[in-house]
Amino acid sequence: MQPLYFDTAATTAVDPEVIEDMIDVLRNVPGNPSSTTHPQGRDAAKTIEAARATVAAELGCDTDEVIFTAGATEANNLALRGIALGYRAQGRHLITSAIEHKAVLACCRALESDGVETTYVKPSRGGWVTPESIVAALRPDTLLVSLMHTNNETGVMQPIAEVAAAVAEAGVLFHVDAAQGAGKFAIDLTQTPIDLLSLSAHKFYGPKGVGCLVVRDRRHVRIRPLMDGGSQEYGLRPGTLATHQIIGLSSALTRVAAPRDQDLRHVAALKQRFLQRLGEDLRVHINGDPSRTSPYILNISFEGVPSDALINQLAEEIAIGSGSACSSGAVEPSHVLRAMGVEEGTLYGAVRISFGRDHTEAEIDQAAAAFRQAIARIRAMED
Repeated sequence: MQPLYFDTAATTAVDPEVIEDMIDVLRNVPGNPSSTTHPQGRDAAKTIEAARATVAAELGCDTDEVIFTAGATEANNLALRGIALGYRAQGRHLITSAIEHKAVLACCRALESDGVETTYVKPSRGGWVTPESIVAALRPDTLLVSLMHTNNETGVMQPIAEVAAAVAEAGVLFHVDAAQGAGKFAIDLTQTPIDLLSLSAHKFYGPKGVGCLVVRDRRHVRIRPLMDGGSQEYGLRPGTLATHQIIGLSSALTRVAAPRDQDLRHVAALKQRFLQRLGEDLRVHINGDPSRTSPYILNISFEGVPSDALINQLAEEIAIGSGSACSSGAVEPSHVLRAMGVEEGTLYGAVRISFGRDHTEAEIDQAAAAFRQAIARIRAMED
C-alpha cells in the first residue's frame, strides 16, 4: 500500500476533470497551433488563445501578457535573465532574497558570471523579508527585484503588496515567483503592481511540464528570450506549443478558483488538527512565523530527531519532504532555514509536511500517530 501523501508542495495530483479536458484536446485538436493555413492548425490556435484568455482573466492581466512556459523554473529564468540582458545598457543590478527557490538563486549566480550584481536580502527570523530591507538595497542601477509569494520550504508568505508598492514608487521592475501561491490564493494584478509573475500548473492540481510568465505592459518591457527559434509566444518562447498541457493549466487554474476559500478553511483546520494531535510532549519547533504562514505548508523540527532518520522511519507510512537537501550522500541543511538563523539542532531536524484539499481528518490523525511512533522509536534508539 502506498504511504499517505503529505508532499503537495512538491506536486499535487492532477484533478480528474482537468485530465478529461486534456484528453479531449488530445483527441479532438490534433493540429499545430503555429500552422494556421488549415482548419486543424487554426482550431489549435483558437484553443490556445481561449486558454490564454482564461488565465489572464483569473490573474487580472491582458491576454497577450501571458507567456506559456514549461513551468515556473523556466518562467523565473526568462524573467531574470530576460530583463538583465534586455536592460543591460541601463544597469546591472538585481535584488532578491536569500530564501528564494533555487531556480531564482541559481539564475542570479549564473548572471553574476556575466557581470550582473545581485543583492541577497536576508529575512527576519520569522522567514519573511521586510519592505524596508528591499528599499534599502535599491540602487540607481537596479533593474529588477525578485521575491517569492510563498516560501516553498516554510510556507511563509512574503509582504508582496507592500514591496510591490515600494518598488513601483522607485521605478524598478518587480518579479514574483508565485509557484506556491497561484491557485491557492487569489492574485489580482489589477490591484498589485507586479510586473512579472511566474507560476506552475502542477502546484494547483494541473499537469507537470507547463506554467507561464505574465509580463505586464509587454509591448514596453524589453525582455530577451532564453532560446532562439520560432516566433511563438510573441517571440519570447520559441517552440511548438503543447496545446493539451496549456489547456491543463487553464482548466486547473479555473477549477481551483471557485472553492478556494473553502479549501483554505479546510486545510487550515487540518493543519491545526495535526499540530494538536502531535501534542506538546514531542518538543516541537515550528520553523517560520505561524502568523504569516500558508496553511498548506508546515516546516517543523523535533528536538533531538534528525530529519533523515525521521523520514526513513516514516517511509512506509507517510510521504513528506525534507528541510535539507541530500547531495552525494551528504545531508545539506536548508539554505532557507540557515538564512533565517535557525539553530543547528533544529536546522538538521527540519521536515516539511504539506497539506491538500483532499486530505481528511482521519488521514491527519493517522499521520500524527505515525509521527509520534516514529519519534518514540528514534529517541529510544538514542537512549
